[in-house]
Amino acid sequence: MRGIVEGIQRKATDISALTWQKLWGEDATVKSGVGVNLDSALRTSVVLACARVIAEGVAALPFKAQREDDNGDKTPARDLKLYELLHDQPNEWMTAFEFIETLTLHAVLAKGGYAYINRIGDEPRELIPLMPNQVTVIQDKDYSLLYELKDFAGKPIDRLSSSSILHLRGPSWNSYCGIDIIQTARDAIGLAIATEETHARFHANGAQAGGIIAFKNKLSDPQVERLKVGLAGFTGVTNKFKTMILDDSAKFTPMSMTGVDSEHLAVRRHQVEEVCRFMMVYPLMVMQADKAATFASAEQFFNAHNVHSLGPWVQRWQGVIRRDLITPAQRRDGVDVECVIEALLHADLSAKATFLREMINIGVMTRNEARQKLNLNKRSGLDDPLVPQNMATVDEDGNIKPVSEPVTQKTPKE
Repeated sequence: MRGIVEGIQRKATDISALTWQKLWGEDATVKSGVGVNLDSALRTSVVLACARVIAEGVAALPFKAQREDDNGDKTPARDLKLYELLHDQPNEWMTAFEFIETLTLHAVLAKGGYAYINRIGDEPRELIPLMPNQVTVIQDKDYSLLYELKDFAGKPIDRLSSSSILHLRGPSWNSYCGIDIIQTARDAIGLAIATEETHARFHANGAQAGGIIAFKNKLSDPQVERLKVGLAGFTGVTNKFKTMILDDSAKFTPMSMTGVDSEHLAVRRHQVEEVCRFMMVYPLMVMQADKAATFASAEQFFNAHNVHSLGPWVQRWQGVIRRDLITPAQRRDGVDVECVIEALLHADLSAKATFLREMINIGVMTRNEARQKLNLNKRSGLDDPLVPQNMATVDEDGNIKPVSEPVTQKTPKE
């Protein structure tokens, strides 16, 4: 990226221009007759809710760089800058949560989320988010990827190799760019926008005493204008239920129509489900309650959301970090990244208690490891795993230690 000098590297990104309006061009009119672009889509509550529930859910999970030794034991790789970038702060103005949330939003709503990797040598030192419309992905004849960077006027300013760009993409058809969800779902989103606008205009402009006013004689132009001015005082929510006074033998015939009669509410509810299908989010997660849902079924919906909605994005993030941020030398040294998916159980204390108890009882986790999951300090005497049969402990060699007295002799291994 231009503006980067040897040794000390400087940012050349205009952060003040990172606005949603820059992401899209002219409105694309759809079958419903409304314009659908990123700005109008985000003003549709279900689109914003779906994007947020995915982006915030993934960002809430801790991503940790760790090092695995020859025995398979893993320890946090706090000595690496990568650990700080993923766990604490990827740049000077964003937290790790904000960075992961922003790139996930870009990947969910546009063709991908991009960040410039500011390196010193081979090691990443800073991650700078780029707007999706600033980046054009080009696949060369040898299948390698190049990233053409543009300014906000659309003028190309640089071309970078894949080693300089962190690229998060969603489901892809061509393998190197994600599917443009907003454009793919534009008809469903457009109908949701149209029905909301229709319902809003119905309440804003419909007179409560709606119908036909019939006169025996033809009205002159001044009389028609006076009638329009008079009727203006009966439109809008604040003028409901006012008494209408008519003259010249006028007869008023009510012809009121409600949103329920025209099935506006049913259509709007259906469009929430349609958009959720495109975004792969359960309606319950965007506050679209099903009358048949119970507390028991809602819990299963939440579990399904974690597995089917958040799970794929977690896997994408882990793969992107391994590919773009961990150097080959670090991989040989056992460095890897792990998303602590157990954090999803944090809000459900009952489920977390059951999980930890089971892990302790079958010897998978020590009691001190369970305490660490609860953010509690270790205690002496709780570092040995329990044996399921009689809840005895075992030493480091796998020998059973009686509860009443310490082991004086090692049991021969079979």
